[in-house]
Amino acid sequence: MREILVEARAVAREYGQGAAAVAAVTNASCTIALGDRIALVGPSGSGKSTLLYLLAGLEPPSSGAIVWPSLGSGERLMPTFAGFVFQLPNLLPPLTAAENVAVPLLIAGVPPQRAREAALLMLERFDLRDVADRNAEDLSGGQAERVGLARALVSEPSLVLADEPTGQLDGTTAARVIDRLLAAAEQSGAAVIVATHDERIASRMPMRWTMNHGVLETSS
Repeated sequence: MREILVEARAVAREYGQGAAAVAAVTNASCTIALGDRIALVGPSGSGKSTLLYLLAGLEPPSSGAIVWPSLGSGERLMPTFAGFVFQLPNLLPPLTAAENVAVPLLIAGVPPQRAREAALLMLERFDLRDVADRNAEDLSGGQAERVGLARALVSEPSLVLADEPTGQLDGTTAARVIDRLLAAAEQSGAAVIVATHDERIASRMPMRWTMNHGVLETSS
């Protein structure tokens, strides 16, 4: 029996009010189970990012419901249950690359030395060990993007949601990064949903969901 991690029940998300309201997601229903590999595709502005935010509990739905059956509530989603890779890395500028990656573990109560050791191992997995002690603001765009991936994965979450995780990477590096993302997820058994415009990445996922004008179509 599949272990359901998150379920969306006819969720909608609107921004603004009245005549100015914009529907980013409309009546979306879906489930993600442990071990799923899902590509979320669709044109820019179709609602992909908003759907990921809803599934991660980062934004509340305007209507409908999001449930996380494995947890009982969404209060403990971050950082050990769900890891989120933002479209922009959103690193903390005062911190080094290693310190940024260690943040989820520190929030979860892991002792600082153990958190740093785990962060260094994850950075090494993404070919970033040599920039571990470099300040976030001194990283290139591609390096910062990979640090964001390492941060999302370091706590070995059950669910990984990635919003255009390779947007600043060349094709060869992007393929290598996705290899390592999927390998890390395979090791922990995590579910992965990746929003992407890159067909080469989408084709790596057994399941494909499509967003169009806020409407979600799911299929295997």
